[in-house]
Amino acid sequence: MLIDSHAHLDFYDDPVPVLDAARAAGLSAILAIGIGDGPTTMHRASEIALKHSTPAFPVYASAGIHPQEAHQATPEALQKLAALADSPGVIAIGEIGLDYYHLENPDIDVQQAAFVAQMKIARDAGKPILIHCRTSALATPAAKDRFGPADAFADLMALLREHWQPSGLPGVMHCFSGSPEEAQQALAANFYLSFAGNLTYPKALGIQQAAREAPADRILVETDCPFLAPIPLRGQQNQPAYVTHTAAFLAELRGTTPEEIAALTTGNFHSLFPSTQAA
Repeated sequence: MLIDSHAHLDFYDDPVPVLDAARAAGLSAILAIGIGDGPTTMHRASEIALKHSTPAFPVYASAGIHPQEAHQATPEALQKLAALADSPGVIAIGEIGLDYYHLENPDIDVQQAAFVAQMKIARDAGKPILIHCRTSALATPAAKDRFGPADAFADLMALLREHWQPSGLPGVMHCFSGSPEEAQQALAANFYLSFAGNLTYPKALGIQQAAREAPADRILVETDCPFLAPIPLRGQQNQPAYVTHTAAFLAELRGTTPEEIAALTTGNFHSLFPSTQAA
């Protein structure tokens, strides 16, 4: 039984068909990500979880302000996030972090301030964080001109060392897309590596090496749906059921079976989020 550790269920007009397909594909739970279209709608994942979760198929939720919306991290929005952090079924804060990838993204100082503020909310709530970090090396040329030599991952790690690691709480590098060296830094900082459909892409050699080398007790699988459908479904709208393809590819990379990967990643999810173990 697999768990999709990162799914944007509120991005579908109707989540019911994708939830039904996920159950049919053998999934046992989903973590719905609560960023919405910005802070005004970041509660939607929590609402979906409350409406559709059952003891046999729990749907959990997160809440957070994406770095692309960091300019909207007003005191009112942060107060809303703090309230959501204490809501039933909300087990994590995120996805939050840094993104110097797009030209139109908020200024670096705005992103970093929003990130630090949300880490404080997560610390106060005692809940893990889900990290979004788009590596600067992949940025568009215009964004590289705007953001200059700043490196999103290096800045992220510096902020985590100062504002998160002292808490002793864990977190997730969602859709890990960095190098093996960056994977080691994340692991040393008490983070899990969650692998999405881009793990299966032919050019993703660095991600594949990181997935091959990661400790068995620190790996997760996700879809990031409706984005990043794995091969052989690349180009289609992704959905939680398709996490089976990523898990099978991860099993092949690690020289094991899909069943073992399912057992490992499900156990890791419950270790990361202890409140889910009795569900």
